[in-house]
Amino acid sequence: MKSIRIGAGLGFYGDSWLPIRASITRGEVQYIASDHLAELTLSILHKDRAKDPKLGYTRDLLPMMKDLWPLAQQANGGRGVKFLLNAGGLNPHAARNALAAMFRKLGWQAKIAVVTGDDVLPQLPTLQQAGQSFAHLDNNTPLLEASDALGAIAPRLEFANAYLGAAPLVEALQQGAEIVICGRVADAALFLAPLVYEFGWSLNEAGQQDQANLNRLAQGLAVGHLLECSGQGSGGNFGGLDWASAPDLGHIGYPIAEVFADGRAIISKAPETGGRICFDSLRQQLLYEVHDPARYMSPDVVLDMQQIQLTELAPNEVQLSGAIGHARPSQLKIVAGYHAGWMGQASIGYCWPQALQKAQYSAQLIRQAIQEQRLPYSAIHIEYQGYDSILGALSETSMSQHLNEVYLRVAVRCAEQAHAEALPRLFPTLALSGPPFVAGRFGSQAATQLLGIWPCLIAREIIEAQIVVDVETIVPAEKEAE
Repeated sequence: MKSIRIGAGLGFYGDSWLPIRASITRGEVQYIASDHLAELTLSILHKDRAKDPKLGYTRDLLPMMKDLWPLAQQANGGRGVKFLLNAGGLNPHAARNALAAMFRKLGWQAKIAVVTGDDVLPQLPTLQQAGQSFAHLDNNTPLLEASDALGAIAPRLEFANAYLGAAPLVEALQQGAEIVICGRVADAALFLAPLVYEFGWSLNEAGQQDQANLNRLAQGLAVGHLLECSGQGSGGNFGGLDWASAPDLGHIGYPIAEVFADGRAIISKAPETGGRICFDSLRQQLLYEVHDPARYMSPDVVLDMQQIQLTELAPNEVQLSGAIGHARPSQLKIVAGYHAGWMGQASIGYCWPQALQKAQYSAQLIRQAIQEQRLPYSAIHIEYQGYDSILGALSETSMSQHLNEVYLRVAVRCAEQAHAEALPRLFPTLALSGPPFVAGRFGSQAATQLLGIWPCLIAREIIEAQIVVDVETIVPAEKEAE
């Protein structure tokens, strides 16, 4: 039975692409699917694009492809490896332009597709007038009625992007694309698209009525979910008590899925790489960021995980089977981001003895100074790093008297940048006029612009009507001149 091997790419903007080298050179993959985006990433890219309209994509795309493309071209007996990446972020065409310029300069040739249509920000006013409420998924508040401490939210939106499915990526592959660059798509769609393309699975409504086809799509979605977080499926960030037993995480191998035409899949990694593929590492990843295992939503299919079987076939080799699919949803999710004020923050550290008590006393002094200087803020957060900054209320109080060192961190949310930047100026006086044995950074720290997230839904036909797949063949500069 025919099978396709897909390797995991990045799990986030800034992740390492070095493990992908092993997947290409020793893992016999035909595709690399790379997930560069998170909700926060779109805010970072918005700031980049605001400074330079030629930006707005993840800038790890160029060095990553410069390193991997020569290896990919030599793989599979010269047949090559194809890439699907959402590194286009908020500006997919700019991403291709930059990549194409680099390829031409290096004398490389490639057929590169760009998928657009996920950006709905320019259309929001018109769509709202047409009856789309863009109600918040958590509290059902319509966007036009929403406000916070800074006032109405709608005028402060900075981006709004729908999660596209696999269909336009499949179309790009059908047009011969070797590299597919897109913006906001569902993470697993990057992995599902090659399977639909290679095996001829159906994504349309008519095909969705066939339970066997739905189950195949569900298997493909499960594969994508297991691979979308790079090393996390190979023993990285593993929460089990034996977390330290995964070998050589410094040379971890990213997961690889060999998927068969019936949807059955075997998850492994490249030989001679670190990490561990096993029942426990994949079980943890399967449930990662899943609200309802019986209804894991995606644009292409709804996955029921309840009957999934993870069967260890050999060391670092686990079979995935049993996924059940339900018809795709009639709406697509939108993630929108809006300006939510400014954060001012500062920290100061104290050592044993009574490190925590010293930090707590300094927190009282800072609160007093904030009140006396009438520093306006809408929220304040105080934590004691080394004691409760991660566990919060679950911190073990019996240890509090024996801590070697504790850092007090205070953060405030303000409407104005100047007010946020006033907080760090309250800290330097503690060096000589506060508790003893102090260390830390003093003086002004730049305020950080805060992002609020607005998740909502939109009728899928509105988005699908505006999707465009644009494929261009990039040739070296000297050939263009001919």
